Amino acid sequence: METERVDTVVIGGGQAGLAVGYHLARQGKQFVILDANERIGDSWRRRWDSLRLFTPARYDALPGWRFPAPAWSFPTKDEMADYLEAYAARFELPVRNGVAVQRLSHDGERFIVAAPGRRFEADQVVVASGANGVPRVPGLAAQLDPGVVQLHAGEYHGPSQLRDGSVLVVGAGNSGAEISVELAGSHPVWLAGPNVGELPVRHGSAPGRFVVRVLRFLGTHVLTVRTPIGRKVGPHLATGATPLIRLKSKDIAAAGVERVPRVVGVREGQPVLEDERVLEADNVVWCTGFRQDFSWIDLPIFGADGRPEHDRGVVRSVPGLYFVGLAFQYAVTSDVLPGVGRDAKRVAREVAHFTPPAQTAEPAVALA
Repeated sequence: METERVDTVVIGGGQAGLAVGYHLARQGKQFVILDANERIGDSWRRRWDSLRLFTPARYDALPGWRFPAPAWSFPTKDEMADYLEAYAARFELPVRNGVAVQRLSHDGERFIVAAPGRRFEADQVVVASGANGVPRVPGLAAQLDPGVVQLHAGEYHGPSQLRDGSVLVVGAGNSGAEISVELAGSHPVWLAGPNVGELPVRHGSAPGRFVVRVLRFLGTHVLTVRTPIGRKVGPHLATGATPLIRLKSKDIAAAGVERVPRVVGVREGQPVLEDERVLEADNVVWCTGFRQDFSWIDLPIFGADGRPEHDRGVVRSVPGLYFVGLAFQYAVTSDVLPGVGRDAKRVAREVAHFTPPAQTAEPAVALA
């Protein structure tokens, strides 16, 4: 197995990892960014074809380079992917693609980062692999009739993936709403789940721009781990369903989508709703979110809730280990483009000032 010695390993080549890389490069640090994807930006390219970002381009930039689009436009997912790829090239960031990290451990002297056929030894490691990366699908999905086509939102690209007939979209947040409206052009569609609310103004309008500014300020500077209100509501806002941003309830109804209660079970291979109605669905699209998976980290850093214990991304119990891009790492915006740059800058500063324990100078001894 090939072994490589590096000062710092950044795990993850998405927006969090690239933002960290930008700051490390400016400090002249020796580092490498490991990304499982074959191409920078692929995590965006794999999203559904019609997806556009909810935040305007002026807030979608990483440190050092504005997003190359009109400030109040909403980039496509492919434009975002291409921006990330160009960003890495522009700042000559040392990204190694196709390196899927399988285990992170410590041998008592340094960190060991293991990937197929490769091993990296490092004094410091920044985990920037994303807040949530594993599709979350309820257990009852396995009870549905085998003839029902099932896709998670992370696998969905467009209507052509589904068979003819009805579609049940489970999850009424932003992804579920947008996918259900798209599918309504070619299929009868039910949208299951509670109403999550909606912005009071039209997305992209002049009042909408004002609301975006306010929400960005609140999410970045008010709803943080340092404020009482942030500690109270921040974790829920960062991990729960957000109000509908681009669509309104009337838009969903106008598209012909039928709103139904949540799915609670399966009867004779078909989904059962909270009101005991049984739907004869030919397709099901699970817009039920993603879950965190750090099972590959073999270090004693997790709390009773399974989440990494850290101080704004710095793991004090294991010197040299950091996180960037966690949900509510510091603020509600920590795991999204408008907020990841600030956390990346702070963690990079910690990396720059770090001294490996083995290199710590011994205290002077006074001679009698």
